[in-house]
Amino acid sequence: MFIDLVFVAAAYLLGSVSFAVVVSRVMRLPDPHSYGSGNPGSTNVLRTGNKTAAALTLLGDALKGFVAVWAALHFQTSLNLAAWVVPAVAFAVFLGHILPVFHRFKGGKGVATAAGIVFALHWPLALGLLAVWLIFAVGLKISSLAALVAALCMVAGMFYFFGNALISWTMVAITLLLIWRHKSNIERLLKGKEGKIRS
Repeated sequence: MFIDLVFVAAAYLLGSVSFAVVVSRVMRLPDPHSYGSGNPGSTNVLRTGNKTAAALTLLGDALKGFVAVWAALHFQTSLNLAAWVVPAVAFAVFLGHILPVFHRFKGGKGVATAAGIVFALHWPLALGLLAVWLIFAVGLKISSLAALVAALCMVAGMFYFFGNALISWTMVAITLLLIWRHKSNIERLLKGKEGKIRS
């Protein structure tokens, strides 16, 4: 039980590392909480005009989701981890991203971290979701709409590949939190005022 809880706690702490903040500090950019949407994510970092910083933020946030879940899967047998650990780790790393203890619980919206989680769980599904995101993001140039559509497709994909399993329901919870974090975007979408991705 102790090692199980260690994995979950470590996942939350890893998720709490905001790469938007870290990358911005290293590259001497403004704190992402201080401009644009105030969201510490790659889309907001892109508003500085620094595409490299935005790409590094996206990669970092996705990798922490991937690494946390991959590690739980990789060591599940050798360390005799409980069956609930992988779903708990997936939820914990996502929760850390949206409510990070290191940044006064002011985190991002979780799209990249959720993507990293899915890549660790089932990479073909993740590639399919990436294709969905690209179609909407490139076609309509609205990042939030692309993310929401991909998230809903993710739920369907999880139940298709994993069935009525705890990990599938965990991804439902993650999707609901992701939608909640996009509530202001949804309001703007309904009013036709949502901003578009810069070229």
